Amino acid sequence: MDIVVLHQPGLICKFQLTYSFLSLKFWRFFLKIFLIKIPFALSLTFFFKSADWLEREAWDLFGIRILLHKDLRRILTDYGFKGHPLCKDFPLTGFFEIRYDDEKKSIVNEPLELSQEYRIFHFGNPWILWT
Repeated sequence: MDIVVLHQPGLICKFQLTYSFLSLKFWRFFLKIFLIKIPFALSLTFFFKSADWLEREAWDLFGIRILLHKDLRRILTDYGFKGHPLCKDFPLTGFFEIRYDDEKKSIVNEPLELSQEYRIFHFGNPWILWT
C-alpha cells in the first residue's frame, strides 16, 4: 500500500523504511527496514507492481538506492537537480540569489544575504495580553 521513509541523521540507522501491506482477506502488517550507513534496499516490484512509483519516490526525495529496480529515475524533481530535498542534511536555501535588475537590464547573480533584523520575537506566554 505505502512506503514511509524516516530520516534520522544523528543515529546509526540513518534511514528507516516502513512498507505497509494490506490484505483484504487477512491482516494489515508493516515491514520495517533499518538502513545502516549505505542507504539501499531491495526492490519489491517483482512481487508488487504498485511499489514502482513509491520506490522511485524514495530514491528521488531521500537518495535511497533501490537495488534491482528497472526504472530508477527522478520523478518529482528536475533531472539536473543535485541532492535529495527531504533529507534533513539538505540545505534549505542556496548560496546565490538570481534576480533581474531593471537598472542593468540583465540577470544578476549575487551572494545571498539572509538578514534577521526585521524579525520580532516574543518569548513570553502567548495567552497573556501584552501591555
